[in-house]
Amino acid sequence: MHIAIDASRTTVQRVTGTEHYAIQLIRALIQHNTRHTLTLYFRDTPAPDLFPASEHVNRRVIPFRRAWTHLRFAAALWADRPDVTFVPAHTLPALFPGRGVVTVHDLGYRYFPAAHKTISRLYLDLTTRYSARRATVILADSRATASDLTRFYATPPEKIRVVYPGVDTPIIGDIPAVRRKYNLPERYFLTIGTLQPRKNIAGIVQAYAQWQQMNPGDPAGLVLAGGKGWLYDPAWTAGAANVHLPGYIDDADKGALMAGAVALVFPSLYEGFGFPAVEAMRCGTPVIASDTSSLPELVGEAGLLVNPQDTGAIAEAMTRLSGDGALRETLREQGYSQAQQFTWERAAAQTLAALEQAAGG
Repeated sequence: MHIAIDASRTTVQRVTGTEHYAIQLIRALIQHNTRHTLTLYFRDTPAPDLFPASEHVNRRVIPFRRAWTHLRFAAALWADRPDVTFVPAHTLPALFPGRGVVTVHDLGYRYFPAAHKTISRLYLDLTTRYSARRATVILADSRATASDLTRFYATPPEKIRVVYPGVDTPIIGDIPAVRRKYNLPERYFLTIGTLQPRKNIAGIVQAYAQWQQMNPGDPAGLVLAGGKGWLYDPAWTAGAANVHLPGYIDDADKGALMAGAVALVFPSLYEGFGFPAVEAMRCGTPVIASDTSSLPELVGEAGLLVNPQDTGAIAEAMTRLSGDGALRETLREQGYSQAQQFTWERAAAQTLAALEQAAGG
């Protein structure tokens, strides 16, 4: 069959989570596919080595400045008439022929509307609502996102397939050198990601202050790694002792930063798929995570799950991990095993099966 794939997000200059997902999944689909014709549609010319060569892949570059998805990509689909169209993000074209499969990563804008500019939030809601209705099959990054689709848009559960993204193992480099580069203490708890309200930064800092009172002889600091996002509030860390904000972390340093931490503290208020939790487990770092949204299904029994609104529970989990080497070792081994299920090969196989079902269903 002929599968059309929106590859427009793979050529952007600044790669964020959705773009990384599109790049890695398309690469894995190309490697996994042996029977079908895949046509990749780009808005900008891709680098020659962006995707592996394959006799089953066609590439079409169709430049267009505005509304590419709804105008230029849609026009190409009407001309080519593929058996199924796959968009690895929330937005299917407004009008296109035949069957479609779309990935919905999360519905965070429904939980934290103030964290999005009004026009962005309205566009996300409108396009996700339409895509959930128009798609033949929907891929959800987690059971939590699948449940949200049914809750907010009345999407039939039988229309949704949970396909976990793959998670790459960060390269673990020179841990002391990375600490020196970012001026960090030898012993520290780590939170990593864009510093924004739904990451519960204020709650983490409050929990850390309680941990300091409970463990006055432990010099471990708190590292809040990541850029300051929309609605960042300096009051979150005002007056806090031994809290470090190194800013954006180079990808090459992320593995060492994680591997050197006492634990990843990740009691986020909402995650459609919490990549840092799985990345930390791949690095052998124990995880403290929320008992809400997608995190319980990702972490399983390989971490400590806490109520993200209960700073005392977060502080207690930090105390358990900072003082119990045997527990850290147990969670390290369980984390390695838990993280093995999140591979791009598995995601590609499940995605291709969903595309075949959508085309023939």
